[in-house]
Amino acid sequence: MEKHLLTEEETEAYHRHGYLIVRGFLNEAEVDKLYQIATGDDTVNAHAIDLNDNTGKKTRLTLWYKPGNDAYGLLTKSERMVKNAGKLMDGNSPVCHFHSKLMQKEPKVGGAWEWHQDYGYWYKNEFLFPDQMISVMVAITEANRPNGCLQVIRGSHKMGRIEHGFAGEQVGASQHHVDLALKTMEHVYVELKAGDALFFHSNLIHRSEANTSEHARWSVISCYNRAANVPYNEPSGSSTLPLETVPDDALLTWDAPEHLDASNFLKKENDQALK
Repeated sequence: MEKHLLTEEETEAYHRHGYLIVRGFLNEAEVDKLYQIATGDDTVNAHAIDLNDNTGKKTRLTLWYKPGNDAYGLLTKSERMVKNAGKLMDGNSPVCHFHSKLMQKEPKVGGAWEWHQDYGYWYKNEFLFPDQMISVMVAITEANRPNGCLQVIRGSHKMGRIEHGFAGEQVGASQHHVDLALKTMEHVYVELKAGDALFFHSNLIHRSEANTSEHARWSVISCYNRAANVPYNEPSGSSTLPLETVPDDALLTWDAPEHLDASNFLKKENDQALK
C-alpha cells in the first residue's frame, strides 16, 4: 500500500520554500526497528566517519552508496521515498540513489554542521543539474533546538549554488552570502518528531548546531538523483542506477537482515561526498 503520496499543494510548497516537512512519515513500529538497528549494529560504528566542526567538536556519520535489502535499504527504496522524490525533482528519467547517511549526533559531544548547500559538495562531483537532486531526511529520534536540529534558510535554493570552502574538516558556504541570505529570507528551525520526514532541495542552505542536550539526535538522509544527471567525477556508479522500488510495508514485513550491508560504505580516506 502506498503511503504519504504528496499533494499538489505540498509539491508547490516545496518548490516555493525549498523544503517540505511530512509529519508521521514513518509509524512507531518502523521508527523503533530503525532505531534498534542503528544503535545496536556494530557495522554502523565500524564504518562511522568523524569530522571536526570549527570548534573541534565531532560530527559523526555512516555513509553508503548502494541500498541493500536491510531495513535502511528497504526504506530508501520504498515507494513513498522514491515516488515522492521523483515528484519533486525536475526531469523525467528514472530516480536513482546517490548515497544515504546515518547521522549520529550524540548528547553533549555531537558537533555542528556549518551552513552549506548539498550541491556545494556535489558540484565537485560534476553533477550538472541541481534541480534533479534531492535529499530526504527521516528523524529516527526527536530533533529539537537543544539537540541540534536542522536549520534552513527558507527559499535560499533559488539563489543557485554559492561558493564553498573549508570550516574545520567540513565544507561550508560563503559566510558573506549566508549573511545576505539571512537578511533577506526566513531562518527556520526544523523541529521533528521521530518518524517525521524532511524533503529538501540540493541548493537549500542549511546547518545544525552542536547537541548540548542529554538526548541523542539520530536521522537517516537518503539522497536521490535522476539517471540523466550524469556526474563526471563520481566513481561510485550508484547515482545513475535506476532504483527498483519495494512496497512501503517491506520495512516491517520482509525478512530483512538486522544489520546494514557492510560492502559499500564510504571510507574516511575517500570521503569526497563530504568535501
